[in-house]
Order: sequence, then structure tokens, then C-alpha cells
Amino acid sequence: MTRVLLISLVSCLSVLNQARIIHRCDMAKLFFKEDMHGFEGYSVSDWLCLAFVESKFNTSKINENADGSFDYGIFQINSHYWCNDYLSHSENLCHVDCAELLAADLLSTIKCAKKIVSGAGGLNNWIQWKLHCSGRPLSYWLTGCQVA
Repeated sequence: MTRVLLISLVSCLSVLNQARIIHRCDMAKLFFKEDMHGFEGYSVSDWLCLAFVESKFNTSKINENADGSFDYGIFQINSHYWCNDYLSHSENLCHVDCAELLAADLLSTIKCAKKIVSGAGGLNNWIQWKLHCSGRPLSYWLTGCQVA
């Protein structure tokens, strides 16, 4: 029994060690640098809210969905439509490997998110954004951040 508990504890610690959480203000600076402010009419606060409600700013988050597809990275971009994870059929509309959406520099993630937002629905493509961010005051996401 002790051995099972020890193995479980080590497994949990290794998973926690793999999580890459980016500070909100660092993410805001990157979003400004990558011209996300005003992109398709959305503010950096919109993008920060999306990243928080989808992943809690965890760049390494992966979530399995009921249909067998997976969501990847801070924006939880879905493998069925947007990236190729080589596990199931993918339309791969962003022309990117899903593993690239877990990179700490976020460049592939941002490029793909911009492609998604440029299409029909904008940020409404993310259910969590519609439920928790859309139509709400979001300026507090930049509170205390020294950004442009």
C-alpha cells in the first residue's frame, strides 16, 4: 500500500513539474508584441481572459474530449480542426503539429489562434470565452502590468 501511495505521489509531482504557467503580465506583454491588441477587434484583455478560462495560463495543458480529440496549450486549440496530433483525423487548418502549441514561446499558438479568430465567430469559437469573458468588463486583466 505504501508503495502504491509513493508511486502516485511521484506521478503527481512529475505532472506538476511539467506544467508551464506564464505570469499574466508576461503574457500581456507578449500579446502586445505579437499585435494581438485590436486584432479582429479584440483587446489583450480579451485574450488574457480566454487564456485564463481555458488553461489558467498553462502552456502545457492538454485535455481529452469525449469525441477522442484533444485540446492543446493556453487557448486549448482542438486537434480535430486546427492541429495535427497524429492520434486521430484532423483537418489541421492551422497547418501545425499540436505539440508546437505547447511551446513556451507561444508563437505557433498565437498564429493559430489568430487564424481561428479571423474566421466566422471570432472568439465566440471558444465556449469558455462566451461563458466567462464576452460582454464583461475585462480591463482588470491588465491591472499592475507595465505594458505599452
